[in-house]
Amino acid sequence: MKKILLVEDEISVVSFIKSGLNEENYEVSVALNGETGIAMALANEFDLIVLDIMLPDKNGLDICRELREQDIQVPILFLTALGTSENIALGLNTGADDYLVKPFKFIELSARIKALLRRSVKSAATSGDLPQTIYSIADLRINDDAKTVERAGTTISLTATEYRLLLTLMKNRGKVLSRLDLLESAWDINFDLGTNVVDVYINYLRKKLDSDHKQKLIHTVIGMGYVLKEG
Repeated sequence: MKKILLVEDEISVVSFIKSGLNEENYEVSVALNGETGIAMALANEFDLIVLDIMLPDKNGLDICRELREQDIQVPILFLTALGTSENIALGLNTGADDYLVKPFKFIELSARIKALLRRSVKSAATSGDLPQTIYSIADLRINDDAKTVERAGTTISLTATEYRLLLTLMKNRGKVLSRLDLLESAWDINFDLGTNVVDVYINYLRKKLDSDHKQKLIHTVIGMGYVLKEG
């Protein structure tokens, strides 16, 4: 049975989510504030954390950031009433894996949780003492086992979401990928296509990968999407 930590202060939302997840055979632990949520996440092993952003004592962004700094790598799904692309991107950039805008339907929450757990299982299955998987183009190098990125010998620090997006582009280097392609591959879920979260993250990557280099690697194909290529 998968164990889920729900950090949420609205009792009605807690009841709604906990009841639905229990029916789907998840074991759900609840924290009604941020400090309790952090303590529970550090003291126990959960398969996934559902984390509200707007909490009374400490917001979810700070909680997520603190957990990642403590090397807690469990998948984190944000619940947020702030549905703009900028707010969503800010949340994901703290280290979260997915987001869901309130109000939401339980069937959508369930789908997001299953996708995150599926991705987590894939990641665990591919870890271990295997030959390193290296991808490269021009002077950009990705070690997918160590999860490191270098350009011209300089290490580049990426968030988990930025890394997944770059890896998707790298695995399809030379191929134009639509926003839908990138959403499905990098996030493993169908996001609301009305958001420009992909564009926001492409800009993040460009600042980190291309801004200090004459040769640009991430290119826009107007009306079609993005491509990683030389020249």
